[in-house]
Amino acid sequence: MLTLYYAAGTCALASHIALELAGADYAVARVDFSRNEQRSADFLKLNPKGRVPALQTSQGMLTETPALLQYIAQTHPAAGLLPPADDLFALAQVNAFNSYLCSTVHVAHAHGRRGYRWSDDAAAQASMKQKVAQTMGDCFALIESELLQGPWVMGERFSICDPYLFTLSQWLAGDGVDITRFAKVAGHAQRMTALPAVQSVLAAEQAAA
Repeated sequence: MLTLYYAAGTCALASHIALELAGADYAVARVDFSRNEQRSADFLKLNPKGRVPALQTSQGMLTETPALLQYIAQTHPAAGLLPPADDLFALAQVNAFNSYLCSTVHVAHAHGRRGYRWSDDAAAQASMKQKVAQTMGDCFALIESELLQGPWVMGERFSICDPYLFTLSQWLAGDGVDITRFAKVAGHAQRMTALPAVQSVLAAEQAAA
């Protein structure tokens, strides 16, 4: 059995949804950020990075959302969450999209809540926070115009990109960005919300919060 370590409101939601969609045999373990459990000695033994998501497998612990999503998809091929194995270009496109979400979009969001990672200066942190609405808006403008093929990220084929985009799009309102500025992104979020697996995961995380 797989065990997903997650915290509510984090990017771990993408992996949680992927596990549900894949029909995986899994359990979840909530890490309570309000109690700083991600920095506890017990959790740091599991994941020295002190972050979620973390996925315990029979071979060891995996971290970083793009890696978890690909692992879940490749270990549950019947779910069809990746392009065909021989379509190397499409697989590279999936990885490129998820890498953009991880390295650019998530970082832009984090500047608003975790500016202390980049500066100890209060004024600098405030300046970073003030910039978040613009940077997140710019990121999603690019996704809207160039990357989201529609109706799913990769076009007609659903993939591991979709729960990841859905997860980060849930952060827009809190970042001061109106999702309705982006018709394709908003439509994608609505389609994701309608999926029974997504509804099940959202309900489970809300009940555990």
